[in-house]
Amino acid sequence: MAKLYLEDLKVGDRFQSGEHLLDAAQIKAFALQFDPQPFHTDEEAAKATFFGGLAASGWHTAALTMKLLVDSGIPLADGIIGSGGELQWPKPTRPGDVLHVVSEVVDITPSRSKPGRAMVTMRCQTRNQRGEVLQYFTPKLVVHSRTATS
Repeated sequence: MAKLYLEDLKVGDRFQSGEHLLDAAQIKAFALQFDPQPFHTDEEAAKATFFGGLAASGWHTAALTMKLLVDSGIPLADGIIGSGGELQWPKPTRPGDVLHVVSEVVDITPSRSKPGRAMVTMRCQTRNQRGEVLQYFTPKLVVHSRTATS
């Protein structure tokens, strides 16, 4: 996939990442290290919680989203450089979910103080194999023009 610069992007551009199959072992391993709550670490205990079963940490879903975006989602020449954003998790991510990310450019705001740079707002949806949205991510990305990096 060709690497993109600021002048290659326009509002409405869409991208779709590859896929990641998530299993219970991955969910538990991530949770044990970063979010050790029973609904992420113990399948039996998780049944009696709000989630009614094992669910990935939202932070795990966010980390997988980032990996999918970097590996195959948004081919920015200088990398995906975040400057903030918003996350929402409308549905839990479960063992057996096959994740992919659909992204769209929703705004491009050129920098007034730094020529050759803009803030690009994306709308990213992490979906499972049934098309259900598990995470909404609205990052603001710093994107450079081709001439700013040459």
